[in-house]
Amino acid sequence: MSLVIAGERSGVGKTTVTLTLLASLCRRGEIVQSFKVGPDYIDPMFHQHVTNRACRNLDPVLTSEAYIQQCFARHIQEVDFALVEGVMGLFDGIKGTKQNSSQSPIPSLQSPIASTAHIARLLDLPVVLVIDCSRLSGSVAAIAYGYCSFDPRIKIAGVVLNRVGSDRHLSLLKDSLEPLQLPIIGVLRREDDITIPDRHLGLVPTAELPQLDAVIERLADLGDTCFDWDRLLPLLKSERLPSPPPPLPPSPFPLRLAVARDRAFNFYYQDNLDLLQQLGAELIFWSPLEDALPKNVQGMYFGGGFPEVFAEQLAENTSAREAVKTGILAGIPTIAECGGLMYLCEEIVDFQGLSWSMVGVLPTKSVMGGRLTLGYRRAVALQDNLLVDAGASIYGHEFHRSRLIPEPNLPLFQTYRCDSEEATGDEGWSLSNLHASYIHMHWGACPEIPQRFLAQCMKVAF
Repeated sequence: MSLVIAGERSGVGKTTVTLTLLASLCRRGEIVQSFKVGPDYIDPMFHQHVTNRACRNLDPVLTSEAYIQQCFARHIQEVDFALVEGVMGLFDGIKGTKQNSSQSPIPSLQSPIASTAHIARLLDLPVVLVIDCSRLSGSVAAIAYGYCSFDPRIKIAGVVLNRVGSDRHLSLLKDSLEPLQLPIIGVLRREDDITIPDRHLGLVPTAELPQLDAVIERLADLGDTCFDWDRLLPLLKSERLPSPPPPLPPSPFPLRLAVARDRAFNFYYQDNLDLLQQLGAELIFWSPLEDALPKNVQGMYFGGGFPEVFAEQLAENTSAREAVKTGILAGIPTIAECGGLMYLCEEIVDFQGLSWSMVGVLPTKSVMGGRLTLGYRRAVALQDNLLVDAGASIYGHEFHRSRLIPEPNLPLFQTYRCDSEEATGDEGWSLSNLHASYIHMHWGACPEIPQRFLAQCMKVAF
């Protein structure tokens, strides 16, 4: 048995509750594997900071239902406890199913695709519901009852009452919930002095928080006393599941890939990095903020992140920018997602309107703005490119506040909402050896993409 931490809506404190649980368990010396529902990069960084184990994303749009089950089974084999943090509210997801896909429709109006409830059903896991009690008392029972009865296939094991104001407030909440006979798994008081700062795309990543260890220690202290551990531990206990398929055979020849990873570029799905290594690649992590481009590499990978926040420092590392441009123009296969795409532009124009020189291999500039582009995408390739052939569809996710000026004359993709035929525009830049796009991809269910990428890298190496 493992456990899902869900919220009745966004902002109720799911991440705080999850980190509190993880911190308290790890302080006890337990080995804990965490998971995160949805296309999230930053929350998994916090999980990993606490557990010292890579958090795994569970997303049936970016991957598949079968992959989620295999991923979950693979990563709970050797651990004591497993915990899944949900996304948004318990039943928040998308309608229908992937368009033009062999995946069968999910015949459930109650639990939309990619919702926390969908993942809980798929893995047959109980759910603990986090309720923000800061502005309610007796109404907590109506909320809890509604969530328990909305989809009877979801097993609500109990609730965590968050942001409780006082003993009197807690007494009112308990009295209201008593007729439901729904266990109260935990009670967290208002802790205004325990905060994690955020910015325009969510929480500030862990690498930028020098005081994070002190915050985690305080959360561990809180977790030792605020949860009903006699109820929780049996729910969290990991059980062995049938072994997933063996990993892919590696390439017979080693390849060196330069992977940008620092405060500016840190949005990577761990499963993608694992796939590259399983296929024979040696990952050479480096910092475009501070380092020189590693020597003797046959490929480059630039993930997303916050290059706009560190644009001045990126601009100052002239030698790295020139080396990256030289490498791409010389034919080194390169993947650049979102922040990586921005880095390859001629300039980044930050929120203050200041322009900073970037690599310049793409004849455009990335301009920050207030409008948020967000959502799952089905992207249809408009031309043969580094990763897929023309006409192929990939599923991904966009999450950015920048736009390109000018846009590409020969775009890489035509994009659509993944749950409809509504077009969302053209995007992406492509050279024979370059894939640069705002679309974040998870390769778990499509290993042919990294295989194709590494095959192109082989041509550079040999």
